[in-house]
Amino acid sequence: MSKERVILGIDPGTTVMGYGVILVNGNNAKMVTMGVLELHKYSDHYLKLKKIFERTIQLIDTYNPDELAIEAPFYGKNVQSMLKLGRAQGVAMSAALSRSIPIFEYAPLRIKQAITGRGNASKEQVALLLKHLLNIDELPKYLDATDGLAAAYCHFLQNRRITSKSGVKSWKEFISKNPGRVKK
Repeated sequence: MSKERVILGIDPGTTVMGYGVILVNGNNAKMVTMGVLELHKYSDHYLKLKKIFERTIQLIDTYNPDELAIEAPFYGKNVQSMLKLGRAQGVAMSAALSRSIPIFEYAPLRIKQAITGRGNASKEQVALLLKHLLNIDELPKYLDATDGLAAAYCHFLQNRRITSKSGVKSWKEFISKNPGRVKK
């Protein structure tokens, strides 16, 4: 019998940070909560980072996640935007590390592909599929919330594939149980 686990997903941002929490039981996942932290009302970038840290800690202390799945910054044209996004991601990761929570990072294209089967899917397509997959009644105003949820669900799918196909929970365990199938 598999143990229940909680995954916190975060879509980092310095204007809006999205988050989602799912409860996993075996091969089933259900949404616990999703939402956003609105940061556009703060003009000081460092205050925004403090708010991201505090909200992430609050989410961790409230939902006690076993793992954090976070969207990696994508390489855009604006270097300053990317630096700010990287800082936001780093602050959320620091919050998880301060509570000894393992972190798993996924590229935006990987998350979209895991949910929709297409790496170039729109935010709306991801949100609509999550609405169907997780029986969400109503989509939120900011789709950053479903982006955070998508990071958590992507992590769930990634782990489900590893355990369901091989009966093992990690590559290390797979290699130790299948020495003849892996070339060194």
